[in-house]
Amino acid sequence: MATIKDIAEKAGVSAATVSRVLNYDETLSVLDETRRRIFETAASLEYERNNKKRKKIKLKIGLMSSYSHEEELADPFYLAVRVAAEKKMEDEGFVRMSIPVSALTGSIPLVHGIICIGTFSPSIVKKIAALKKPVVFVDCNPDETRFDSVVIGMEKAVIGVLDYLRKNGHSKIAFVGGGGTELDYDGNEVPDIRSEVYINYMKKYDIWRQEYLCKGDYSPKCGYTLMKQLLLQQDPPTAVFVVNDSIAVGAYKAAYELGWKVPDQISIVGFNDISSAKYMVPPLTTVSLHMRTMGRQAVGILADRIRSDREVPVKVVIPCELIVRESVRNISL
Repeated sequence: MATIKDIAEKAGVSAATVSRVLNYDETLSVLDETRRRIFETAASLEYERNNKKRKKIKLKIGLMSSYSHEEELADPFYLAVRVAAEKKMEDEGFVRMSIPVSALTGSIPLVHGIICIGTFSPSIVKKIAALKKPVVFVDCNPDETRFDSVVIGMEKAVIGVLDYLRKNGHSKIAFVGGGGTELDYDGNEVPDIRSEVYINYMKKYDIWRQEYLCKGDYSPKCGYTLMKQLLLQQDPPTAVFVVNDSIAVGAYKAAYELGWKVPDQISIVGFNDISSAKYMVPPLTTVSLHMRTMGRQAVGILADRIRSDREVPVKVVIPCELIVRESVRNISL
């Protein structure tokens, strides 16, 4: 911490004046400009001190994922986030170390902090906290009072999709996504907030139908199976919201096999905006999650906490963007 003497010398005033200004001595008669110069000098010296400290550390950062390599390939969202984080670490000259969840039962490599990508069970979070290292969670935050996090503005994104579909005349909107089969490390079902937002939205506008809610995993196979079930219903939906673009691939295939044209007979909106979404036929309307930004932000936030000894946790919410392409038809025209 900068001393009163340091501040006084740089601000060009006496140490006594600095002390009285910083302690808000109301009996002191001093120009506002002098007060401002003293406060700015104090803040500047503290920043310079932290900056010097930062330059002394070559960071070693651990990278932990809650999902398998197979799951990463089935849904490239986490893959894109991880690659972006790794590239940011490379750009900054940081040392990257992979830490499997299984390593938490023993010893882990010597690291300054850890980036945790995915969703983690309470028992795993407890083990991570026990390491007493700076941690940033990506795509979840098990405790906002303790951990830094980078998350998606999920609720607004889902509402944006459903608003868009309703503006295009759709009220028979189905949901296809996760939350039905995925279990965490403790064996508990992993909830998907998107299904909760969808249910609340549909009930709010009095268009809720239980048979349109389809839960499974996040794979193309799941999209294929559940889409067929939806389209074979006696009163099928006119639009389907799927929670990732990999599911949309399977949904497209199911529609094609049943002779349904996208978007002429069934509209589909995805989520993630993976690189192949724009090459689907027709190009997929989907939600862009800015996965590269999420990965890079995670590295920056963790580095800041390590270098500055920041105690206050930070939560960064990355907004989403609906990318309108050609997979939705306006049926109100």
